[in-house]
Amino acid sequence: MRYVPYCFLLGMLATACSQPVAEDKDTFNRDSLMAHLDVLSSDSFMGRRPFTIGEERTVAYMSSQFARLGLEPGNGNTFIQEVPLVDITVNADPTMKVQGTKGSFELKNIDDYVLATEHTDSVLSLDNQEVIFAGYGVVAPEYNWNDYAGIDVKGKIVLLLVNDPGFNAGDTTIFKGRTMTYYGRWTYKYEEAARQGAKACLIVHNTKGASYPFSVVQNSWGKSNLYLDTRGSSQYHCSLNGWLSGDATKRLLAAAGKDTTLLATADKQGFKAVPLGVKLATKARIGTVYNMSKNVIAKITGSKHPDEYIIYTAHWDHFGVGKPDTTGDSIYNGSLDNGSGSAALLEMARAFNSRKGKPERTVIFLSVTAEEQGLLGSKYYSEHPIYPLDKTVGTLNMDVVSPHGKTKDISIGGRGQCDMEDYFIEAAKEQGRYLSPESKPEAGGYFRSDHFNFAKKGVPALNAGGGTDMVQGGKTEGERLRDEYTNKRYHQPSDEYDPTWTFEGGLDNLRLLFNVGKRLAYGQEWPQWKEGSEFKALRKK
Repeated sequence: MRYVPYCFLLGMLATACSQPVAEDKDTFNRDSLMAHLDVLSSDSFMGRRPFTIGEERTVAYMSSQFARLGLEPGNGNTFIQEVPLVDITVNADPTMKVQGTKGSFELKNIDDYVLATEHTDSVLSLDNQEVIFAGYGVVAPEYNWNDYAGIDVKGKIVLLLVNDPGFNAGDTTIFKGRTMTYYGRWTYKYEEAARQGAKACLIVHNTKGASYPFSVVQNSWGKSNLYLDTRGSSQYHCSLNGWLSGDATKRLLAAAGKDTTLLATADKQGFKAVPLGVKLATKARIGTVYNMSKNVIAKITGSKHPDEYIIYTAHWDHFGVGKPDTTGDSIYNGSLDNGSGSAALLEMARAFNSRKGKPERTVIFLSVTAEEQGLLGSKYYSEHPIYPLDKTVGTLNMDVVSPHGKTKDISIGGRGQCDMEDYFIEAAKEQGRYLSPESKPEAGGYFRSDHFNFAKKGVPALNAGGGTDMVQGGKTEGERLRDEYTNKRYHQPSDEYDPTWTFEGGLDNLRLLFNVGKRLAYGQEWPQWKEGSEFKALRKK
């Protein structure tokens, strides 16, 4: 990608991004969206990693564009909410020693496994602690499931499978079958392992179960990661968390005199954790940097109900500069993930502000930091809300906007959660589109972006977008484009700006999200959680 001076980029959009549009149907246009995207995903922004010059430029850009659009600062007299983070660098030993009853060997860091930690001790180590295979690491009373029943893992290393038992078993009667629950997310597994007192937690990588290849965790983990600054908290965390490749897992099991048939036993009700008779040893030196990252917040104050809020969210961050790819490119530009969502957030703000009548409820535009590091910016906001969560009507999230052509269908992540799904479907019908089943329910998309932190606090949250049934090319073409993105762009330096993108489908999807938000902003409805949603009880609180 060409390098464009940052000062020129700011001036280039001064006129284009502030032009009012009279009609809702014409509000979103490719040129305006692409102009923002070209800036945000340029090499000048260095991959938009928190704590870097990329963050400074991104925050300045988002703030300046909200101001140019005529929006009000969202946090008193400023567009900024400071988010205290700690950057923890793991300088791991090059190998991990595996000692088993049937053999000993060494695994290679990054090639075979990746490690991270939330601890800030200068040195962390595994000193020949025992490995226990604890299935999926799930404690779910509502499903009568407890992978830790009858075993004490305090001070030991737990080896876990990604996703849910129903996914690998192909059994729709177990949990939600192929549809991932929060128990299937890797974040939950580390949380539960810590609650059980484990010394370390390693998750066996499986491309289908995780929904991305091992190269994704190799690029995202293994060295420096961000966490919320929780100094003073007494919450326990495992010393080390990580992923183990499928091949490395086979070798580890062989050292225990077992094979992968052991893994399948975890798919059945009544599974009991298995001590493997294998011990691991490695060491990591830890570096820490405490700093403030930033959420960017803008608003349009409601004319009748200013103390009721609709929030649009999109994360501005990506991975910065990292491991070079085969072409030598080391800038993780994150054009689609999530330069496209950030550009869409500005377009959404323009759409609302260009209407003749102000919204009756206040509309918030929240550009959050550190999503790629574990949804940290939205987590901080949800724990330190500027606007009361019990007065927040709903949250609509934008994470990766389709750059391709129109689709006949739409999709909803985690279908069956809240009433806003119904509003989205109604709006789609007006476009002549239909609802398709979620293409990869096993990926747990509902738990993987910033709306989820609002859901965990009881605020109805929508995660929806286009489908895969392309107007030109049908489902075959849509699935090809989806798989191409996942395999060739997702979390890789190749996620770069492409001037040939049409965004026809993405613009249609933005119009749907706009119509849902408009319905709430100019109405009095309070969307509710549906029966069976795990978040329904939280809203009542």
